[in-house]
Amino acid sequence: MRHIAAALAAIYLSVSPGFAEVVKPAHGIAMHGDLKYGADFTHFEYTNPTAPKGGTVRLGTIGTFDTFNSFIIKGNAATGLGFLYDNLMHGAADEAFTQYGQLAESIEVPEDRSWVAFTLRKEARWHDGKPVTVEDVIWTFNTLVEKGTPFYRFYYGSVAEVVKTGERSVRFNFKPGENRELPLIVGQLTILPKHYWEGRDFSKTTLDPPIGSGPYKIDKFEPGRTITYKRVENWWGENLPVNKGQYNFDKIRYDYYRDTTIALEAFKSGEFDYRFENSSKAWATAYKIPNVEKGLIKKEEINHNRSSGMQAFVFNTRRDIFKDREVRKALAYGFDFEWSNKNLFYGQYSRTRSYFDNSELAATGLPGKDELTILEPYRGRIPDEVFTTEYNPPKNDGSGNVRKNLRVASKILKNAGWVIKDGKRVNEKTGQVLEFEILLVSPLFERVVLPFAKNLEKLGVKVNTRIVDSSQYQRRTDTFDYDVIVGGAGQSLSPGNEQRSYWGSAAADTEGGRNSIGIKDPVIDELIEKVIAAPDRKGLVAAVRALDRVLQWGYWLIPHFHSKFDRIAFWNKFGRPKVTPIQGNQFLAWWVDPKKADALKGKLSSSKD
Repeated sequence: MRHIAAALAAIYLSVSPGFAEVVKPAHGIAMHGDLKYGADFTHFEYTNPTAPKGGTVRLGTIGTFDTFNSFIIKGNAATGLGFLYDNLMHGAADEAFTQYGQLAESIEVPEDRSWVAFTLRKEARWHDGKPVTVEDVIWTFNTLVEKGTPFYRFYYGSVAEVVKTGERSVRFNFKPGENRELPLIVGQLTILPKHYWEGRDFSKTTLDPPIGSGPYKIDKFEPGRTITYKRVENWWGENLPVNKGQYNFDKIRYDYYRDTTIALEAFKSGEFDYRFENSSKAWATAYKIPNVEKGLIKKEEINHNRSSGMQAFVFNTRRDIFKDREVRKALAYGFDFEWSNKNLFYGQYSRTRSYFDNSELAATGLPGKDELTILEPYRGRIPDEVFTTEYNPPKNDGSGNVRKNLRVASKILKNAGWVIKDGKRVNEKTGQVLEFEILLVSPLFERVVLPFAKNLEKLGVKVNTRIVDSSQYQRRTDTFDYDVIVGGAGQSLSPGNEQRSYWGSAAADTEGGRNSIGIKDPVIDELIEKVIAAPDRKGLVAAVRALDRVLQWGYWLIPHFHSKFDRIAFWNKFGRPKVTPIQGNQFLAWWVDPKKADALKGKLSSSKD
């Protein structure tokens, strides 16, 4: 009888509560639809499984660092620390949202996705040779939720408990509610070594190099100046299908620079090897140099099909002046994208109008049947325009003449109780002056801010600009100590739990949280939950578009612009796969080509003779 009871207990652990179904282990999981890669796949199509290993790549980054603990709110974490660690599962860059086993050799999920279980690979090892265990997984989850940044509490907030179900198996049980993304979200969990952190205070910053189970470990560093990662010899995961053809560099070095201007000059002089260029002006003008003309430096625009997300002037609605939707709406008429794109950006950008632009998730036109089913219950609680008008930011003709738009803005402000008095825009009831500060971390964006401020000055609105160093900027944004910042949110092709941290009420007052706007709207909270609970791709698209429309008409921010390609420049020493996936360029699948590297070295040497 004891054997029968044990067998029944084992079966119970492998079935979904309330269903008598046996759940079969799988090598991967898709958010919606089928997996692209079968159980016998050997590598992703966008990698080269025979890529040579070796060489050093030097990269540039901005700011400083004073900690190797990137999981807490304190300190400035070093760039590249993710190289130290593995996750339970590994995402595929050529699918909307799928995962395949990394630390986990298999995943089990019931039909209703009310829990998820993983079986760890027996060969998985930490850098000190000790095995990765279920205890590591449980300790990591509990520690990140209790002591990590607020993000973890929101992202994993629907997990009820984590339990050990076998020597190498662990199960995450979920709280009641529909959240089909949760198994994949848990699969993204970065696992930390419990034995390393015992006796150490996880809540504090540290410059003691931690151990992980990933492809690299810290080789050497100078705090705030440089850090070098060294590829782990005989790394346990090197031949896994999700890793094959990636992490090819022997060493990855990051050098820190004060600002982007200095970093660009350092790149052009050969101080580092690869640069992702985010300045349209620099892309158009700064690379007209002999080394580009000779082919020693390559410039390329690599197309992608990922969601552009949202970059914008973000209003901090914790400030009284920005609590009024009409004020936020009026200020948007002061941003002249068309003139900026023509005169500042060399025509390289498209105007962003959706929180999920450049994807099928973006709300365009009027809401369709599926969206209306979601939105109708909120009629009267959301702007009427959601049902009647397609949202588009104010437009201009590119001439720089914005008088028409400013007249519209002035009328909106006047109707909202803000009038001109002694040349200043003031609240007719309180006498408060409409004045605010835009906080920046880089002088690069001043050329965008200053024309915007000049236009608003014509409305009697005074805009100040303040540039601070990266450490101060981090502190001020963590504590929401700003009026307006250049911010927003990146988006995947399969939005889910992260929307709670971006726009959810619970995140609005959490220090270090991502709700930089400070949105507290019950309707938006409910729409976020509908996104999370979407049963299939069609339902997800409808729910995201409904959320998008309500966010658009809230005028929570002033949308900027986006590009449909990645701008990269690099010294001609690399090889790379022929296939570019929908998520765009995958630099970790590149490698140092020995022949190109030798040829480059020879040409540089001869040019100095």
